[in-house]
Order: sequence, then C-alpha cells, then structure tokens
Amino acid sequence: MNIDKEIDCRGLNCPLPILKAKKALAEMNSGQLLRVVATDGGSVRDFQAFAKQTGNDLVDQQTGDSEFIHVLRRR
Repeated sequence: MNIDKEIDCRGLNCPLPILKAKKALAEMNSGQLLRVVATDGGSVRDFQAFAKQTGNDLVDQQTGDSEFIHVLRRR
C-alpha cells in the first residue's frame, strides 16, 4: 500500500485523532491514502463512523499491542 501522508495521534483521545485526520484529508487530493496511528481504543469505532459520514473510504484498520492503525482514501 502506497501511503501518501501519515499522522501520529498517539496519546490523543477522541475527538482529536478524527479532527487531525479531517484536517489532513482536506489538504490531500482525491484517491490519496492517509495513515493514522492512534492509541485511543475508541478510535476504531470513531474512524468507521467518520468514513461513513464523510464518504472517505476506510481501506484498512489494524490493531497492534496498544496502537490502532487506520488507512483512509480521500474521496
């Protein structure tokens, strides 16, 4: 997967990872991929809802030891 932009949201709680992702996506072109690394367990559910509401595609979600990785494709 060719990631175009990555943001580190470790240590941030809701709604900050979503707000940072929204800002990053606004600066990207259609079709580009954004990777978000978060430590907030609620971010899994939050990014699923965010993708549905905004029309961006949630391409992948991974859960590591204490990190959650979300990959979004800009609509």
